[in-house]
Amino acid sequence: MSRLSGPALRLTVLVGENDRWHHRPLYSEIVHRVRAEGLAGASVFRGIEGFGASSLVHTARLLSLSEDLPVAVVIVDEEERVRAFLPQLDGLVAEGLVLLDHCEVVRYVGREGASG
Repeated sequence: MSRLSGPALRLTVLVGENDRWHHRPLYSEIVHRVRAEGLAGASVFRGIEGFGASSLVHTARLLSLSEDLPVAVVIVDEEERVRAFLPQLDGLVAEGLVLLDHCEVVRYVGREGASG
């Protein structure tokens, strides 16, 4: 059973839905690497509208032709473990934004008997 509580570090990676790493969605590659490193967890959130450095607005509105929606990969774990993962992002994220925030985990309990 996994447990995490107290001070932690949140890593948020903002990329485009269409960003790829060797023909695989970039957000998926990040999640799988996080799991391989044994971090507490990762979640991917699809945005409905946003823009970045290019100032081009991407939106999910029905009449829009944009399909490259913003995606946020959120990872939370102990600070040392998150910082140790950062070098992997250097080779993965060519365009995007990587954020670090100190946070506090109130409750994190994994499922008993869960397997990969």
